[in-house]
Amino acid sequence: MKKYLLLLFFFTTIAAFSQGQSMRRSGGGAGGNMAGRFYGKIIDAASNKGIDAASVQLLQSRMDSVSNKRKDISVAGQLTTSKGNFSLENLPARGTFRLLITAIGYTPIDTTVKFELSNGSNPSDMLDKDLGNIKMTADVQQLSEVKVVASKPMFQMGVDRKIFNVDKNIVTTGQTATEIMKNVPGVNVDIDGNVTLRNASPTIFVDGRPTTMTLDQLPADAIESVEIITNPSARFDASGGTAGILNVILKKNRKAGYNGNIRAGIDSRARINLGGDINIKQGKVNFFAGLNFNQRKSISEGNTYRENIYADKSENTILNQSGNSTNKGQFIFGRIGFDYFMDNRNTLTISFTSPHGQFNSAQNDNIHIDTLSTPIKTQNALREINTKRKFDSFEPAIGFKHLFPKSGRELTADINYNANKNSNKGSYVTTYYDDNGAKLPDPGLQLLNGSGSSKNWTIQTDFVTPVSKGKLEMGLRTAIRNTKTISENSSYDYNIGQYIVIPSASTNYKYNDQVYAVYSTYSNKLGESFTYQLGLRAESSNYKGTLISTGEQFSNKYPLQFFPSVFLTKSFNPGQDLQLNYSRRINRPNFWQLIPFYDVSDLLNISVGNPALRPEFTNSFELNYTQSLGKGHSLLTSVYFKQTNNLITQYQSRQYNVPLPDGKLDSAMVVSYINANSSRSYGLELTSKNPIAKWLNLTTNLNFYNARIDNSGLDSTLGVNDRWAFFGKMNFDFKLPANFIIQLSGDYQSRTLVPQGGGGRRGPGGGGFFGGSSGASQGYINPNYGVDLAIRKEFMKDKRAAITLSVNDLLKTRKYAAYSENSYFIQDMWRRRDWQVMRLNFSYRFGKFDMSLFKRKNNRNVGEGNDDISQ
Repeated sequence: MKKYLLLLFFFTTIAAFSQGQSMRRSGGGAGGNMAGRFYGKIIDAASNKGIDAASVQLLQSRMDSVSNKRKDISVAGQLTTSKGNFSLENLPARGTFRLLITAIGYTPIDTTVKFELSNGSNPSDMLDKDLGNIKMTADVQQLSEVKVVASKPMFQMGVDRKIFNVDKNIVTTGQTATEIMKNVPGVNVDIDGNVTLRNASPTIFVDGRPTTMTLDQLPADAIESVEIITNPSARFDASGGTAGILNVILKKNRKAGYNGNIRAGIDSRARINLGGDINIKQGKVNFFAGLNFNQRKSISEGNTYRENIYADKSENTILNQSGNSTNKGQFIFGRIGFDYFMDNRNTLTISFTSPHGQFNSAQNDNIHIDTLSTPIKTQNALREINTKRKFDSFEPAIGFKHLFPKSGRELTADINYNANKNSNKGSYVTTYYDDNGAKLPDPGLQLLNGSGSSKNWTIQTDFVTPVSKGKLEMGLRTAIRNTKTISENSSYDYNIGQYIVIPSASTNYKYNDQVYAVYSTYSNKLGESFTYQLGLRAESSNYKGTLISTGEQFSNKYPLQFFPSVFLTKSFNPGQDLQLNYSRRINRPNFWQLIPFYDVSDLLNISVGNPALRPEFTNSFELNYTQSLGKGHSLLTSVYFKQTNNLITQYQSRQYNVPLPDGKLDSAMVVSYINANSSRSYGLELTSKNPIAKWLNLTTNLNFYNARIDNSGLDSTLGVNDRWAFFGKMNFDFKLPANFIIQLSGDYQSRTLVPQGGGGRRGPGGGGFFGGSSGASQGYINPNYGVDLAIRKEFMKDKRAAITLSVNDLLKTRKYAAYSENSYFIQDMWRRRDWQVMRLNFSYRFGKFDMSLFKRKNNRNVGEGNDDISQ
């Protein structure tokens, strides 16, 4: 019911504001009869076409009663119509006027006009004066200056967020958002695409809203920029726990005329990528569309060594597993939409996004198991895994924006809907061998069929208004998600010669998540150099899940929680700011982390949820100092501290009565989730931009931090896990003669604790709405580093075309290796994925910059006597 009430509110809001009429009062200058009129037409000197939205101002010199000096007073003003016409009315009959005409991209016109009054003539004819066609010439210098202003650097820094402009990064051309994150300063990405920010998993936004899409479903060529928000204010969702937000901004242009680009590429594994984008803006409509097609072939290899420890040491086992996998597939990403400028104060935006993908993978594992009895028992096996995965998503969105007559006051409303479905099929064949390498009969055969679907609503409205000298912002948000998943696990029975479904290892469930939020922030200045922002967010949430096969229900309603934020900023010299901020956030366990269902699709990695999990709460503090050092050099220094209680983390232990694919109950090592007592992290982060020379720019990010997890009381071997670590990333941008560009980027991660927060996703078609934890409290990650390189050649007029050659993991050094232990096991593992892949890409930009296509939504008089008084 709440969903439909919010929908009604949304459309009522649009109707009310789009039909509201502004009240204006009109007046004139002092003195004289208000009977005169100047009219005419502003045209392009080259094409003789009328110029739309040119500003026509009529000024008159008058005595200022305060200063006793003469100054120009605006008598009337107007923007020209779409055909270039204007009409200035109710003007004084006597005196000389100054006519000032300006338009974007044209040389201004400044001249004098007056009414020629003579005896014996009809006054009404003399006071209705046609100024004729007034020609304006294009200002070449102004147009070139516009181009310079529009060129963005690769990396922009601010106190509250950092912005990484993707179109300036050539290393990721033809790839996905995952590869983009590898080049964003401060962001770390492992070989499986898991993203961390200050050693914690951030929340991913797309265009300012949370998304169900994963980073590998977003093509890099569709992305305009990435915003890194390390400590979000109360305006943002409180969900996310220990990390910040990575906001992915998709491309959408509003330049007058039309513009776009087309691109194509191929990699060293013979995988292609194709794409194109276009924007058309004319009149009241801005249309945008994009389509991308990407093929992939991902290759990985790895090894796991694990000792399982039992009370009876003769039962201890040693597992040594090595394997390789190849994942082939493709995905299509399409986006289309338009902005409709209803009038000068109301804008309606409708868009539709749809990613589709299909992937097939083949994996081979060599497994060697020794049981340390007397004599030692040895078991060898070869496991072959073949899976097929498919996903489809449909994401329409509608947004409305109303600008009030009072400057700075606006209302926005958005509805986002997401419907997606997925399916997966897996075949597991385990062939056993004796000590002499001879194949044993009756290999283990297992089938896993799964499918899932979800329908999600996000409804939000925000209101901003000036209050005295400050600004008040408030909003409402509702997020509703309905998910259904089916998982069928079957084992082959040689006695009857067919596959048998294992009920204890199969599931059919559905669940509903709901989050309701309201927030408000107030910002203001004290004096000329001190600003503050105070915010408070309130959230209430609940979920309900049902195991359809058994009828069991799992539900929880989290009470209303409050999440304050404080931002204090002191400005010193221009380019120097000091900011202290604080926020409180929450990370709720997701359904898969809670449901006590055993996932035995991989017998070496069995997992189960924990219904006793509690939400985790994080208090975050940051002190930021931004300093502009002159000549383009800048430095951002950040000191941060985060304290999390009830940290949700993975925990591996031995459990008994685990349902196995053969239908039996047995003991096994199982990954589940627990609440650690607490975690704490603090550190120093430095981000700098340095133009070393005219041909070389350097961006550097260094993060020194301490991570600590308190597991005392959970396991006798755990206690407190505390470690100092270091992460660094450097991006070199070389601008060479003949329009060549070289980009070289490298990163290094020292030994560190397993990242906290985020993820926690398991199960077929699963994935928790509330987030969760993929981290562990039992070990660390070994050091790793990597280098990427790209070379780009720009050519044709205005550098419209470019060819880019790139290679990732140039030195084949990106190797993920981790160590973990507790009283039940000791484990070392390493993996490597997609090293030294070369890509060749071509891109071509096109467009037309037509001055006659500039459309302005405001056609009211802007003179001094035409103030808008509606509120």
